[in-house]
Amino acid sequence: MPAGTRPRRRLEPAEALEVSAMAPLVDVGDLSFRYGTHQPWVLRSVSLSVPRGAAVGIVGESGSGKSTLIRVLCGLLTATAGAVTYAGRDIGDWLARHPRQFRRDNQLVFQSPASSLDPRMRVRRSVAEPVRALERRRVADDELASWLTLVGLDPSVLDRYPHQLSGGQLQRVAIARSLSVNPGVLYADEPTSALDVSVQAQVLNLLMDLRARLGLTLVMVSHDLAVVSRVCEQIVVMRGGAIVEAGPTAAVMHNPAAEYTRALVDAARAVSLAASRSAS
Repeated sequence: MPAGTRPRRRLEPAEALEVSAMAPLVDVGDLSFRYGTHQPWVLRSVSLSVPRGAAVGIVGESGSGKSTLIRVLCGLLTATAGAVTYAGRDIGDWLARHPRQFRRDNQLVFQSPASSLDPRMRVRRSVAEPVRALERRRVADDELASWLTLVGLDPSVLDRYPHQLSGGQLQRVAIARSLSVNPGVLYADEPTSALDVSVQAQVLNLLMDLRARLGLTLVMVSHDLAVVSRVCEQIVVMRGGAIVEAGPTAAVMHNPAAEYTRALVDAARAVSLAASRSAS
């Protein structure tokens, strides 16, 4: 953990429910969501569990509901029906009683870092912004430098603006920004979709390294099954707002039960084979 940062916060004893080590950190039961009473359902009866410390990949085509799902899980959208709990407590209760603690513990890396970072802010201000907003404190330069170093950037980047950075650098800044408040769960929405293939591999390796070093629980969304299978030990496959298959990565990749999952696996294998041939 970067120098100057504090150990990861634990739930306050007076506020946290007694949750065993085996209980899921995030638990979703029969979740449905739509943007208005007369709008179509975006999510339909979704149920899943995210164990503490796990890496769970949510994969599906555009419009499958996967990005909406993680926005509900991290409290940016409110479920229309069903239940979502974090550490044994309904997230609506967290947001009503302890919003800053919930926001600190549940951080989202958006799909487009160029859009999520204010173009008028230097990197130092962008990375420090969550700390100032959620922890109400100033952030020392050495702490900011440590977070950039952790994600593989030179601290000199602190004085640059987003337009002066490459796509890979922007994504690393976005990750550092989310990590600056020491979250327990990091949600990553299509973190490599806008990057070149070589840079994609670097960012995936970074996420795996950060998870191991910081003890993160990782929930990653992607349309690419090969991407999530590389990083996550559990896979959730979505289509049309519902889960069609879920299970350990090896089982999903080698023995898919749903026809749609089999099509995704075949496509991932074809892409992998084509990449191998072009490299040889």
